[in-house]
Amino acid sequence: MRNLHLLLLIGTFFLLAACTSSKKSSVPVVGFVDAFEDATIAQAKNGFTDALAKNGFSEAKGTVKIEYQNAQGSIPTLTQIVNQFVTKPVDLLATSTTLSSVTAAQKTSTIPIFMMVSPTPERAHLTDAQGKAPSNLFGTVEDLNYIDTSFSIIPRLLKPRGNKLVVGMIYNQSEPQSADAMQRINDLAGKLNITLVALPLNSSTEAQLVTQSLLNKNIDAFFANPDNTVFAAFETILKSCNQKKVPVFTSEAGLVQRGAVAAFGADIYQWGYQSGLQAAQYLKTHGTKGLKPEMVKVRKRVYNADAAKKYNISVPSNYEAIK
Repeated sequence: MRNLHLLLLIGTFFLLAACTSSKKSSVPVVGFVDAFEDATIAQAKNGFTDALAKNGFSEAKGTVKIEYQNAQGSIPTLTQIVNQFVTKPVDLLATSTTLSSVTAAQKTSTIPIFMMVSPTPERAHLTDAQGKAPSNLFGTVEDLNYIDTSFSIIPRLLKPRGNKLVVGMIYNQSEPQSADAMQRINDLAGKLNITLVALPLNSSTEAQLVTQSLLNKNIDAFFANPDNTVFAAFETILKSCNQKKVPVFTSEAGLVQRGAVAAFGADIYQWGYQSGLQAAQYLKTHGTKGLKPEMVKVRKRVYNADAAKKYNISVPSNYEAIK
């Protein structure tokens, strides 16, 4: 009889353990990959998680588990993070900025990837010979069309000190989207009668030295290229430019909040939110029907009132002040 009771207790224990394990496994796991630490880029994660929560997938309520990892700008660390998520495996990957999205696409063809703050698959060189993107790529992306509007803001708001407006920029020659943007801006500068002075760099640690070199070329304005390196080193860039009394313009609303004069660009929070809506749909349906990489929807003209006042720049009424 004692043996029977013992067997019943053991059986009950394993049954409860199995039920507990089943409950745990029923909660979807999101592997969120950030390439580097940045105050502006962090807004994308906030938007993404808010979109999930609004659709019933909340960490606070235990309906989803979000495992967040930040590579802190290290490519080997980024690769290791993605490999861990793929091996686990997580139910889906959320990737913020280009490097995260590209690394994830290179490491898995089965786990759905929901991109944000990333270029189109074509610009990220993720398409095959037929021009098709990997079938597991989703989320929200951006092309270069908005760059034209962003860069064209400068001659409308700023008068040259000499005969011709001179605009400087730095770009990461190892990032495809940064080099592509530089080439597009260079072509546009000629049409706008602007002299563009562009200097390359390979990492954010070089930003101060390269920016100082650029400022020594008597530029009228600095254009903050949509570049991960620029995001990471923006405060350094801004401080150097302010010391030389050179206003900074950009294509990213988040950088205006951090001190640039004005921009026409994507709202980073909304960018993440848009990708989060897609991820929530996948978690609800357990399928990807109807999902595909889509263009970011929320762009706006914004300006920093303090920066505009500092440089005595009058901003049109269709620009929204941002704090």
